[in-house]
Amino acid sequence: MSEFAEQSSVLRMESVRKTFGGTVVLRDVDLEVAPHTVTALIGASGSGKSTLLRCANLLEEIDDGAIWLDGEEITDPRADQDAVRRRIGVVFQAYNLFPHMTVLENITLAPRRVHGVARAEAEERARELLERLGLGAKAGEYPDRLSGGQQQRVAIVRALAVRPRLLLLDEITAALDPELVGEVLTVVRDLKGEGMTMVLATHEMGFAREVADQVCFLDGGVVLERGTAEQVFGEPRQERTRRFLRRVMDAGRL
Repeated sequence: MSEFAEQSSVLRMESVRKTFGGTVVLRDVDLEVAPHTVTALIGASGSGKSTLLRCANLLEEIDDGAIWLDGEEITDPRADQDAVRRRIGVVFQAYNLFPHMTVLENITLAPRRVHGVARAEAEERARELLERLGLGAKAGEYPDRLSGGQQQRVAIVRALAVRPRLLLLDEITAALDPELVGEVLTVVRDLKGEGMTMVLATHEMGFAREVADQVCFLDGGVVLERGTAEQVFGEPRQERTRRFLRRVMDAGRL
């Protein structure tokens, strides 16, 4: 088992509710993520997947309910939110790389500035990860000299560089050309093999079916159905889930 296979990395959400301007975006959401598993959030655009991830990382303040990380209630007002965020890696569909910094500088910024890691140690870790993700020769490049797939892999390296307990991935292939999607999904597949605990919101249904230990179908801010990938994709219990998957199949995405 790899460095990611530590024990007791668990996310739990209980009765989480989030509204924007009077509109309920998450409605009494319950979610539990076991250590070293992949949870896939599926559903139509606007169903609440991205908001759920942003609440899990405390980027959005919830209106009701509670969230625990490693058994600690991180939504308790007394919790150190900065310390919590340092334990969770997040990758968005927009790469959010600093254009004026090299790849190596982008990756080592948070370990050095936020975690207090020495430059030499941070750079060694960054170069090791870049090599593992096939980007060893790109350490000195600037982001605008990389393809979209390469930039997204750099964003994943940046999230991994701080050794997170949990990795949240929000539609990380949505902004990529189709031929670049595969190289990013290969990285996620490899991380699963190493025991990284992940929650990913995705429209890549075939990939979700392949890698997810747990699949949650969101509809209107509600987790309408949850189960193994085999159950949700093969024998969905809810009619709304069946309609969604039929549309996905008709579009050739499953």
